[in-house]
Amino acid sequence: MQIVTGMNIYDKSLDASVVTIGNFDGVHRGHAAIFAHLKKKSVDLGIPSVAVTFEPHPLKVLAPDSAPLLITTFEQKSALIAEFGIDYLVAVPFSKEFSQLAANDFVLKILSASLGMRHIIIGHDYAFGRGREGNFRTLEILGARNGFTLEDLPPIGEDGIIFSSSLVRSAVADGDMAAASRILGRYYQIDGTVVHGREIGKTLGFPTANIATPNELLPSDGVYAVMAQVDGTFVKGACNIGINPTFGGSTRTIEVFLLDFSGHIYDHGISVYFVQRLRPVQRFPDAAALKNAIGRDVADTLVILADLNTTYLKANDRPEHCAH
Repeated sequence: MQIVTGMNIYDKSLDASVVTIGNFDGVHRGHAAIFAHLKKKSVDLGIPSVAVTFEPHPLKVLAPDSAPLLITTFEQKSALIAEFGIDYLVAVPFSKEFSQLAANDFVLKILSASLGMRHIIIGHDYAFGRGREGNFRTLEILGARNGFTLEDLPPIGEDGIIFSSSLVRSAVADGDMAAASRILGRYYQIDGTVVHGREIGKTLGFPTANIATPNELLPSDGVYAVMAQVDGTFVKGACNIGINPTFGGSTRTIEVFLLDFSGHIYDHGISVYFVQRLRPVQRFPDAAALKNAIGRDVADTLVILADLNTTYLKANDRPEHCAH
């Protein structure tokens, strides 16, 4: 998948394409249905598939105080979209100036002129452009005048629940990793780098990897059964998110105890996949009580991970960046 961004979005990139447009935060199962349909339409018509998104998320620019914590980083989102075989990801640089672009101009200057759009697929009730003035009817009128066709897909869900990014955020914030996984179609994942911490776990006999992450959305404080990908290998682990109240911590940290693993991994990249929450963070009377609790956490983790859904693990690959 090729990524086009910056001023390149205004270049004449394609003579013909099938397009979809959205924020696609989380790339959940609802988004997956759109990308699968986009790819099929692309193959049927024999022209490239294009996903158009915005970077940063529009609310980060227009209403930063009420902007959501993002489920995925741009790199994660790109990698997940690439898995569907999409040919191009166009990341439109979003600014206050761009937000004033009329919906008609956005369609004609970028989607039609630059991308050669012949067909567009949108999700149910999608709106775009200045003041969200653009909608299905807008595209219908422009399509009749400019020679492209369109369709909107119905809401995607199951058991009466419509898949959405907001539902994923709510589930992750509540520590309900099973609910998040059902909507995402995979385990919730954060990426980061192993950094030096207080090394409290090491003194207890459970050395942990302290993680710095660019991911905004973290599960609620607690202990989780996780899988971690380190140096290309998946490893079982138990993860603690919180301030470590037993030792008077004041900073929220992410620490993963990797089971059956040894090695120096400071400054290495790591991905953590949250499978199930074990318990909330607790303050223990002393180090011995905490050590016993960690031992129970490890035992519980092994039981949970024995039933791991391996199809929910997504290897951490990155698509090629070819335009900036």
